Amino acid sequence: MSRRRLYGGILALLAAVAVALLPLPPTADAHAAQSDETAVTKSGQRGKYDDFSDLKVTVHQTKNLGKQGVRVTWSGGAPTDPYNKANFLQIMQCWGDDESGPRREQCEFGATTNQQGNGGLNWYLREIGTDPGETEYVREPKPGVQPFVPFKPANGKPATTDRTDDSYFNPLDTNEKPYVRTGADGTGEATFELKAVPEADYLGCGLALGGGKARSCWLVVVPRGAHDADGTPVTLSNGYDSSPLSATNWASRIEFKLDFQPVGSFCPIGAAELPTMGSELGEEAMASWNRMLCAQVGNFGFNPTGEEYARGEAAGADVSAPVMSYTVEPARPEGEGAPELVHAPATVSGLAIAFLIEDPGSSVVQELRLTPRLVAKLLTASYINDTALEAGDPKYLKGNWWSWGKDPEFTEVNPQLKGWTKRVSQLESVIVSLQDSDVTRMLWHWLQSDKDAREFLSGTPDPWGMKVNPYYKDLGLDKDGTLAGFPKVDPFTRLANAQYPQSTIGITNVQPPANNLHDAALAALRGDSGRKTIWEPGVPGKLTNGGGQRAGERAQIAIVDTATAARYGLKTAALRNADGAFVQPTSEALLEGVAAMKPSGVAGVLSPDPGAARAGAYPLTAVTYSVGSVGMAAKDRTAYAKLIRYTTGAGQTPGLDPGELPPGYAPLPANLRDQAKAAADRLERGAPPSGDPGGDASGGGSGGGGPAGVSGAGGAESSGGDTGGSAGAGTSGGGSAGPAGAGEHAATEGSSGHTTGGERDSDTKQNVAKSGGLTPSAVLGLIRWTLLAALVIGGAAALSGPLLMRFGHRIPLASSRK
Repeated sequence: MSRRRLYGGILALLAAVAVALLPLPPTADAHAAQSDETAVTKSGQRGKYDDFSDLKVTVHQTKNLGKQGVRVTWSGGAPTDPYNKANFLQIMQCWGDDESGPRREQCEFGATTNQQGNGGLNWYLREIGTDPGETEYVREPKPGVQPFVPFKPANGKPATTDRTDDSYFNPLDTNEKPYVRTGADGTGEATFELKAVPEADYLGCGLALGGGKARSCWLVVVPRGAHDADGTPVTLSNGYDSSPLSATNWASRIEFKLDFQPVGSFCPIGAAELPTMGSELGEEAMASWNRMLCAQVGNFGFNPTGEEYARGEAAGADVSAPVMSYTVEPARPEGEGAPELVHAPATVSGLAIAFLIEDPGSSVVQELRLTPRLVAKLLTASYINDTALEAGDPKYLKGNWWSWGKDPEFTEVNPQLKGWTKRVSQLESVIVSLQDSDVTRMLWHWLQSDKDAREFLSGTPDPWGMKVNPYYKDLGLDKDGTLAGFPKVDPFTRLANAQYPQSTIGITNVQPPANNLHDAALAALRGDSGRKTIWEPGVPGKLTNGGGQRAGERAQIAIVDTATAARYGLKTAALRNADGAFVQPTSEALLEGVAAMKPSGVAGVLSPDPGAARAGAYPLTAVTYSVGSVGMAAKDRTAYAKLIRYTTGAGQTPGLDPGELPPGYAPLPANLRDQAKAAADRLERGAPPSGDPGGDASGGGSGGGGPAGVSGAGGAESSGGDTGGSAGAGTSGGGSAGPAGAGEHAATEGSSGHTTGGERDSDTKQNVAKSGGLTPSAVLGLIRWTLLAALVIGGAAALSGPLLMRFGHRIPLASSRK
């Protein structure tokens, strides 16, 4: 019996080892998995001169759409000829209520100027050009004007009267994609920016029709081959003369119907609204939650004012001015005896560095890695192209690289892109937000926690001899823990045109900041930072961007939040964490980032700690907290408590449907959800009676012993790795912009139905919700290690039995030793 038990124990231990070595199934990207539920694939057809029948195009989301990005991929296409600019796709958004598809007059196309220099304008505009198959638009609309297809808007306004009529869209705001490449293997990819009302009422997509229905729209793909519409072979000197809207080219189109979420208010007109405000990191979630809150909880508006302003409003809230604020760093009462502030965890997300890079030799770049030092170089105007736009100037940058793509450090961590930058016309700096923010401070803490980045910021050259821009060297960027913005202090200026002394450009023309994280994401998606360095003579003359980067050769990166990056389908860079691993902001990595956080000094609030991000943790992870004062009126406290319970309950179910947690967020872990529930209870109870020494220690509130117990330090020093100069997560620093104008895009887009997705399996949703935010792989991991522990314990027990029996007679009993 003992021998059998011994063998069983050995087998159990061997089984434990086998279980430990089993790989976990890969975790699919949540956004891709959910959006692909409504993906549609269609094939091309044989054209008059080119055969597109092998072309298969997939639109990866076709239902529950809004103002967002949608992924388009294809295979079986003829590879783009980068020299003659032949064989590519043209993609556009159209309106049309006919189930058979849109008419060409209903499509947004023709605003982009010709940037390719291939001898033709018409293929970028709405002109018919040379097309023997055209029978409708064959006469000149007015003398000297070629026949063109007018745009007829959905809102009933007049049609355009000229091929360059920009009454409805223009080169700066159009979403058309006139030149999208196919790679050498016949495949390609693009992210298309969809428009919805009220932003584009001339398309009318998402216009509420009643009964929960909305106006649908169309995505139209027109493949262009090696011949023009009249059969002429396309060459560099003899380019396309016909628009995709001319009859012959239009006949080869591939159409996809797009079902939009209804746009508009989801609360009864005149319903009282309780305000919420604060961090942009909560904006995408609130936009989704608000679509369900009216029916279940109440009417809440959201204004992305920035955290510093929101903290002040939360501290000053009272019976006459209720508000719920969303911040990353904690808020504090305004003085001794001020009402307690309750903090409830609301969302897990973070900052991301998003990119759109089109490789002229193929299609789009799929992966990008960035080190803290590379990011430090971008944020300090240390590349010549980020300041001067002229070789040899300014002299204080002599010896530095022209752009980030030429930097040996960049190609060292991105070896797949070696040689790629030789084919790109411009590589611009990173787009950053104008607003000060808690998460901007977190980004600087990440750089300060890294030895290489910290030394570069302090003036030490990198191994290749590149040095920080000297105007940034003495700002204390290597150690200032209060910095919440992106300084632009380089003083170099030059003339855009030597003939015009008023054409002076400086750092903010070369590196214009975006208004906020949302606008930074849109700029990256469009491949247009808004850089204005070209002087356009006139009365008055003005600086322009010349139409932005060339289509097909765009390379743009931006600092955005993870949820907005997911909304617009932007790819995100893998960032190096304290372990030296390059980590993407997946749900798993964000939750690991939460686990690496430290106490902030305010009870119940965690502080980001980028320098401690190890073991797969994403370094720029942030928890957003909803903050409410117990000094508000009882009815308001009750309403805000219900808001917390919904958003941290049903609102944590990942998905694209209204009321769910959008992509780019990780569900709150179970312990933070429990903390939020306790905080909601504490908020609803209100201030303790006079003489009561304090609040509820289990309530996740802001005090360690009552309303006055919230004056603890704003955060301990960051730790982990080689963080010798790491800065603390203090809450001081530049204040964010106030509410004036800050909520403009929230008012027009936050209610525009941008959350997306189709029906999902309800059992899966419930299981994810019950797991407290654990992903399937995390659940499987727990099961694996639980099984492993059981096998180890069982094996050890099996082995110990015979051993104890063998050696037991040698050990005297306790009673015999007395």
